[in-house]
Amino acid sequence: MIWHLVAAASAGLGAAGAALLLRSLSGKRLPRWIIPACAGLGLLAYQINYEYGWYEYKRQQLPESAKVVSTEKSRMLWRPWTYLHPLTTAFSVVDRDKLVQSRANGERLVEFVLYRFEMQYRDVLTHQAYLVNCSARESVPLVGDSRQPDIGRLRHLAGDDPQLETVCSES
Repeated sequence: MIWHLVAAASAGLGAAGAALLLRSLSGKRLPRWIIPACAGLGLLAYQINYEYGWYEYKRQQLPESAKVVSTEKSRMLWRPWTYLHPLTTAFSVVDRDKLVQSRANGERLVEFVLYRFEMQYRDVLTHQAYLVNCSARESVPLVGDSRQPDIGRLRHLAGDDPQLETVCSES
């Protein structure tokens, strides 16, 4: 967090320095308010670049076996540019190397952990174990240390669901 603040301040100071240089090169014909305005624009430009680069940066940190199964894009009133290009604020990942496959009553079951990354003032990572019945296309979370299925939260997955495709593919 401190390095984020240092980088934002550096961007603001750099933009203010560029404006100061432009003002002196123009023989002080540019107004004085151009310096703080450019400092603010530098801070804003850094913040926008950081926010839009967050998803790609986090994705590059994942192992090759990790597959993104869903993303969440948001539009925010206090960030009007997100109405033109929505901001990715969260995504979910399945690590294909950690899949545990089994069979019960002739049906293929796969146990896996779904990792969810959220962009907040401090990045949040949550994880939840799931059990998927590939034949019936059903997913149920596993709770507690004993990993018991929470049948109350059973959900049926669509045939083209990326999570189902990732977990139940034969590769």
